[in-house]
Amino acid sequence: MQVLWVSAHPDPRSLNGALRDEGIAVLREHGHEVVESDLYAMKWNPVVDHADFQHDPVKRLDVLNESQQAFESGTLSDDIRREQAKLDRADTLIVQFPLWWFSVPAILKGWFDRLFVQGYAQGVLDPETGRAQRYGNGGLTGRRAMVVTTVGANAATTGPRGIHGDINEVLFPVLHGTLWYTGMDVVPPLVVNGAVALSDADYATAAAQLRDRLLTLPQTPPISYRHQNGGDYDDHLVLRPHHAPDATGIRIHCRSPETDTQDERTGGTSEADR
Repeated sequence: MQVLWVSAHPDPRSLNGALRDEGIAVLREHGHEVVESDLYAMKWNPVVDHADFQHDPVKRLDVLNESQQAFESGTLSDDIRREQAKLDRADTLIVQFPLWWFSVPAILKGWFDRLFVQGYAQGVLDPETGRAQRYGNGGLTGRRAMVVTTVGANAATTGPRGIHGDINEVLFPVLHGTLWYTGMDVVPPLVVNGAVALSDADYATAAAQLRDRLLTLPQTPPISYRHQNGGDYDDHLVLRPHHAPDATGIRIHCRSPETDTQDERTGGTSEADR
């Protein structure tokens, strides 16, 4: 694998730092190439502004249009272009962070904000139909992505009935709305609970799980998110009524044996889609 490992924690001596070092070492030991983006160590600027696009600050900034023009003309700021070059060479993206306030740290959000510009990761159009390629297609199609995150709460409280909410739903914005949106195949995340006071034994278990997940990553089935242009959604991008007809919410955007026929789960077209 050609791996880009993006990490977002301010202290390399942290649990996140230890897991990152463990993961990168095992990948390299098994012959995989790893390039790092340690955002805090890089002092990454997370803020989108006029300078990203060499835009006159006196004029109104239309971020989507200006970012696309700068991308296409090669005039994006140097730091953005360097990070995009890393991602261009990678076939696998590891995104590692501590879960803060039910989301990614601001510095990582800013990495997505500044890199995933119009024409590169989003806003890529199908040349034949003119339709936007996203949610399963897009500028980053062909890559595999995995989230590694640490959570202070215990596993029970981030389970399906836990007070903090199902962790897979908490992570939906980054898994589905960022990685899958841009076309990457997203495998289930690795979540390390109890990060505030992890024992040595629990750390050893987490490190072993990380090693196993990384070494089996190429064979891991991705999350079965529905493709935007695969027939499951109507022209208004609303899930067709025969899919998960009695359900709402985040879960309906995954195919499942309970809500989809075998033909639909394997990418076929149902009668209602024809």
